[in-house]
Amino acid sequence: MAEDHAHLPSPYSTGLAGRCPRCGEGKLFEGFLKLRPRCVACGLDYGFADSADGPAVFIMLIAGFAVLGAALAVEIAYEPPIWLHLVIWLPLAVIVCLALLRPMKGLAVALQYVHKAQEGRREQ
Repeated sequence: MAEDHAHLPSPYSTGLAGRCPRCGEGKLFEGFLKLRPRCVACGLDYGFADSADGPAVFIMLIAGFAVLGAALAVEIAYEPPIWLHLVIWLPLAVIVCLALLRPMKGLAVALQYVHKAQEGRREQ
């Protein structure tokens, strides 16, 4: 198994950068979150990739923990009015989620490729 992965670039660097998990050169995304059908550099078919809601769930947990923690700290220290909380924390939560979504989806796809993850099937 180690021999198979010896020539592959790191799934963490390629996934977070939005690059092909096999060659590390071609772009993974066609739009903001839409995957290309295949790598333009090495021809890898991205049909295997199905990250589903995994990246979004992790991002909501991470961003929710960070933004809520910061909001609670500000509330305890300064007691600002509720409208100020909304003006500060809602845009910050949206920005953090959007900033992390694409790299996390790329990482999920790269890890799927490296570990040969695929949909579960029943043996007949």
